[in-house]
Amino acid sequence: MADFGISAGQFVAVIWDKSSPVEALKDLVDKLQALTGDEGRVSVENINQLLQSAHKESSFDIVLSGIIPGSTTLHSAEILAEMARILRPGGCLFLKELVETAVAVNNSKVKTASKLCSALTLSGLVEVKELQRESLSPEEIQSVREHLGYHSDSLLSVQITGKKPNFEVGSSSQLKLSIAKKSSGKPAVDPAAAKLWTLSANDMEDESVDLIDSDELLDAEDLKKPDPASLRAPSCGEGKKRKACKNCTCGLAEELEKEKSRDQISSQPKSACGNCYLGDAFRCASCPYLGMPAFKPGEKVLLSDSNLHDA
Repeated sequence: MADFGISAGQFVAVIWDKSSPVEALKDLVDKLQALTGDEGRVSVENINQLLQSAHKESSFDIVLSGIIPGSTTLHSAEILAEMARILRPGGCLFLKELVETAVAVNNSKVKTASKLCSALTLSGLVEVKELQRESLSPEEIQSVREHLGYHSDSLLSVQITGKKPNFEVGSSSQLKLSIAKKSSGKPAVDPAAAKLWTLSANDMEDESVDLIDSDELLDAEDLKKPDPASLRAPSCGEGKKRKACKNCTCGLAEELEKEKSRDQISSQPKSACGNCYLGDAFRCASCPYLGMPAFKPGEKVLLSDSNLHDA
């Protein structure tokens, strides 16, 4: 009992499960009450009801779980986090759990010692360390098979402790930082380098500066208007079907558009008698314009909405 560091006036929580022997649990509670005295308190909680018990934060100085002789308690991540929550800042957790020593075994029920220590650290505890490990007794092996349904010859029982930091979750503190004031002055510039890369309007009037006329860079060939055919790409318009490129700039698109307009005009039916455009009174019985209004030669016939409704 001295290993737990329990003294008078402390609040202790004892976590047990269905594998814990009743007589061993009662004997442990009696010893703890004798150590804590009248000013202290010993609370006994079933591990399956711990999350629903709604203990206040920072309620206990020490939490003991799985410590009862003959117990085969396994701790989930939620249980470890809850035990860390109900611990007071600076309080200690002592737990005892079965661990697997075989590296090749991958079972979700039983952790390895290193994974158990990592789980305690992730729950918010510090100074996590293994106190001792021991082999299972025949009674404990039988208890593992009965309550956990787990069979393995490489199980050990380890006792691990962890401490809650000396602050509450969500607490804040102002940090006093000593930051030297940065100099606001600009870095010194070499006058010679500044003069070398500086160009002012007065320098343009200096006779030592020669300016080149941009027109003198062009020769007679550059001033000639290029032939539109020479601007076309080598493959532009080639093939059985002439087709302009996307965003055509050589004029092929306009040329094809004009040809299309001419084809539409030429595709219109030609009048054999020459009277089709005058109206139905002058048209033959087989005239393709029969029923259409009069129009000018070469004009495209369009029907208005009123004519369509009248029809």
